[in-house]
Amino acid sequence: MKTKIAIQGIESSFHHLAVNKLLGEENVELLKCDSFEKVTNSLVGFKSDYGIMAIENTIAGSILPNYNLIDSNDLVILDEVYLNIQMHLMALEGESIHDIKEVHSHPVALLQCKNYLRKFPPQFKIVEGKDTASEAKRIKEQRLTGVAAIAGEQVAKEFGLKILDSNIQSMKDNKTRFVLLGRKQEFINETSNKASLKFELNHDIGSLSNVLQLFSTFKINLTKIQSLPVIGAPWQYAFFVDVLFEDYQLFSEVITMLEKAVKKLKILGVYRDNKENKKSEIMSFLEGNS
Repeated sequence: MKTKIAIQGIESSFHHLAVNKLLGEENVELLKCDSFEKVTNSLVGFKSDYGIMAIENTIAGSILPNYNLIDSNDLVILDEVYLNIQMHLMALEGESIHDIKEVHSHPVALLQCKNYLRKFPPQFKIVEGKDTASEAKRIKEQRLTGVAAIAGEQVAKEFGLKILDSNIQSMKDNKTRFVLLGRKQEFINETSNKASLKFELNHDIGSLSNVLQLFSTFKINLTKIQSLPVIGAPWQYAFFVDVLFEDYQLFSEVITMLEKAVKKLKILGVYRDNKENKKSEIMSFLEGNS
């Protein structure tokens, strides 16, 4: 039986590439969703086994609504993968860049290319769409002239579009981090060395610095910190952090101390730092427990 993976987008989208990079192409069935919320809903509703979701980009920054989706649906980060994102402008065969009056793409993709898009005249239309690949597919299927999409090179090949301009993102070294989501922490393998946490603090002087000092004292490296408003509690904030550790037992002990130092604490996932983009062990875990 194939493992059903929910993604935002369609075949050849960057989320599809992330699935292939992390889980491989065999024994995987895509559940294609037109929003991130539908990805998380599919997991909560047991319509998919796992989900893959973009969480941050080196140009656009953190995708803040996705943090809330993970947290509010009590989902768990099981793994991660990083993709080098190269953006291309594409349209129907026969079109030139001078024919283009509109550019369509996912809002995050458009944000990654904002410097390039500023070069076009003021009357030029920029349209936010469902995702990069879906907008390209629509141009092909509906034979839309004067309209271009911003997407990856693989999308142009998939749908037979002509690339009008290449590597149009604002920074050449453009990476997106995707996380693999599940309903529970199924296992923690022996190479796990990273965790995502959420905590809320009391309004005490130095409360945040005390937490940061705790991490530093036990040589737990804070690699990311992001604050978000607590919904329904004006002027109160939750902190989402990523940490790296060498010893899981020591990390567990620090978590016990952290629980006493903060108002609320939630472990969003314990997994392996995967900047080398190694294949996830989820599939072999499933096979071994089937």
